[in-house]
Amino acid sequence: GPMADEYDTSESEVNPAGNVTTPDPLANGADTQPQIGVISQYVKDLSVENPNAPDVYQWNAQPQIDVQFNIGSSQVSDEVHEVELKIEVTAKADEGVAFAVELLYCGLLGLRNVSEEQAHPFLFAEAPRLLFPFARAIIADAVRDAGFQPLLLEPIDFTALYIQQREQMAAGQAGEQPVGNA
Repeated sequence: GPMADEYDTSESEVNPAGNVTTPDPLANGADTQPQIGVISQYVKDLSVENPNAPDVYQWNAQPQIDVQFNIGSSQVSDEVHEVELKIEVTAKADEGVAFAVELLYCGLLGLRNVSEEQAHPFLFAEAPRLLFPFARAIIADAVRDAGFQPLLLEPIDFTALYIQQREQMAAGQAGEQPVGNA
């Protein structure tokens, strides 16, 4: 199918563990190598509201679905960060709210020998990309358990979102605000 090319590893050497190896001639020992990995992932908060059941099952119109995303990150210890992927889904019809799901899904990520510049895109673009399929499945199940057709969220291009937000921030900083040089 169309997914196949995403997993095409013909370009790079893959060792038996499935990790892509990138030799680093500058490293003089394993402990200077940047290491990044998911330690664990978990639901921190999940709420499912179905305020108009059972009448809602008789409504004819398809509800309008509104989806909001938020990504946060906090440092837990020297080498561990928690990344929070918050997804809020609200389905509204003319008659009222059909369902509302709010999910806070988190990952604990280990980062060793990683600079701040490298860590930031990982925490705010790559980590959410890794967490999203699991969050998406939880939301689909929650909506189904509330008695509706399972809602499958569209895949999100977190890297593009990240770059866009960085550019907006940079543009804001370069804007009209006085920097302090008279």
